[in-house]
Amino acid sequence: MRIRQIVFAATDLQAGAAQLGALIGMAAPYRDPGVAEFGLDNAVFVLGDQFVEIVSPTRPGTAAGRLIERRGDSGYMLILQTDDFSRELARFERLGVRRVWAKDLPDIRATHLHPKDIGGAIVSIDQPTPAASWRWGGPDWTVQDGRAGQQRVVGVTIGADDPAAMAGRWATVLGLAAPAAQGSTQRLVLDGGWIDFEAADARGEGICGYTLAVADRDAVLARAREMGLAVACHAVMLFGTRVELREL
Repeated sequence: MRIRQIVFAATDLQAGAAQLGALIGMAAPYRDPGVAEFGLDNAVFVLGDQFVEIVSPTRPGTAAGRLIERRGDSGYMLILQTDDFSRELARFERLGVRRVWAKDLPDIRATHLHPKDIGGAIVSIDQPTPAASWRWGGPDWTVQDGRAGQQRVVGVTIGADDPAAMAGRWATVLGLAAPAAQGSTQRLVLDGGWIDFEAADARGEGICGYTLAVADRDAVLARAREMGLAVACHAVMLFGTRVELREL
């Protein structure tokens, strides 16, 4: 189980995509017409062989729109890649975890879990075929050259009213080892990354942070300051979300 794609929800897609692309130095994003099914428009950026997406509602009553109404621009969704989709489905069935959306295509199988059955975020479990492919990144995506192509998403942070309880639930649902306490934070270990659970802030439960390993952290932080973004130590506030930056 590994992080393959992270998603922000933002009110202004065009401005947000321009800001994100310039901040990290990523190639022009893919616009996926398929997200219209969810009442969304989007922009999907390639980061190494992972993906950073921004979604914005195009009609009332969407899950992303309700999140923005409740939390403002925010972290929205996590897509995890599995090596055995059937195994995951069997476990969800055994646990009574509801699935709110599913897609079974020759090159990918995917399902969204009911947020109330896992807590904190919309989570999708996907298995692409072949494993290195990724339909949601568009038909022509490629890994960038040099160190830029080594950049990656390494962590996700979820705010929870009861971090230990939510971390335990995620571990059970996702078939992961029990969470490990790190002070007031609970951590689940993934292949090449992690999911942390910390006390929710005044906005309530939800994704409150992502951790990215970037080719030139100092350059990203300098661009963030030039853009007028809030910077604290090695973190940037982006779409209401704390984005921690690590060097490769």
